[in-house]
Amino acid sequence: MPLLLLDLDNTLLPRDAAFRAWAQDFLLERALPPADVEWLATIDGGGYVPRSTVLSAARRRYGLDESLDRLLAHYRRGINAHIHCPAHNLDALRAARAAGWTLGIVSNGNTGAQLEKIRRTGLGPMVDGWVISEEADCLKPDPLIFEIAAQRCGVAPTGDWATHTWMVGDHAPADIAGAELAGLRSVWLHHGRPWAEPGYRPTLKAAGLPEAVGQVLAARTAPSPRPAVRAGATARRGAVAGRSLASRPVVGRPGAGGARGGAVVEPDPTAQSGAHHGVQFLPSAPNGGHAPSVAHADGDASSAAAAGSAVRNRSGGFARRPDGRPGATPPPVPLPVRPSAPSVMSSTPAPDTSAPSPARAG
Repeated sequence: MPLLLLDLDNTLLPRDAAFRAWAQDFLLERALPPADVEWLATIDGGGYVPRSTVLSAARRRYGLDESLDRLLAHYRRGINAHIHCPAHNLDALRAARAAGWTLGIVSNGNTGAQLEKIRRTGLGPMVDGWVISEEADCLKPDPLIFEIAAQRCGVAPTGDWATHTWMVGDHAPADIAGAELAGLRSVWLHHGRPWAEPGYRPTLKAAGLPEAVGQVLAARTAPSPRPAVRAGATARRGAVAGRSLASRPVVGRPGAGGARGGAVVEPDPTAQSGAHHGVQFLPSAPNGGHAPSVAHADGDASSAAAAGSAVRNRSGGFARRPDGRPGATPPPVPLPVRPSAPSVMSSTPAPDTSAPSPARAG
């Protein structure tokens, strides 16, 4: 069963356009220069700058006496009011579904904020499952997050699953490097940008999601990931399966692994995707935490609580409720457990993982 994994922000949803719309409202409501939309868009950094940094800088620039909490609340309301999934993207998902593909979302970011986007935009019924880095305790480009996504979509990440799986995304260090490391084929949404990463490349490039999905559906003879990458990913998955996947039930929608019929990508096992080399992912810290990476940092506990009990993961479970409170939310989706490293005495102190990673704001 072919599996198509998709990034959320600036892939399925035009996140940057929603930010600009919020910025225009922010300036208009405070009688500030409309042209400063560009200043706000620059400091936003495409969503990879923490919201507290963006809004604190705006307070100083404009001499605002509003509290940071109030500005954060205004931002959350505004970004959610402007976020939407374009009709042509929904049509592309329907086309993939009709062609027999299983669909999943893989997003780096805050659980509540990302689930709220999925709920508001109607993406939930369009896909088989999703995974968000905060609740999974795992960030793209770590291959583990793609394996979790496959499980939640009802696809067991064993055997040759990677040769039948594609990843579509706009952020090269997370989406395309992650696909490379996991042994998946990929489509990079360039949004008019040149490719700038020398160590790895996408299988294909596209201007937007409809084009990307069309390429995937037509890619019967597209090159498979190079053997070295695929072999490394397979070996790692074997280690994960021995410690975790084998002991956990596959969480999936009933019948998700069955054939839907339609077009199926038939990879050429002897083909290569090009000169991919030198790719490195962020390893686990010795104490079991994860090295800092880039994620979406939009929401907070309040938005998480609001979204956590309202959005169902169609893979058969619910994302963990970030506030940890019992009650309305059913048990969390079982997650594969990262293999623990052997205990080694070392004089080198473990890195401090208490500080949060930079997050991409939705």
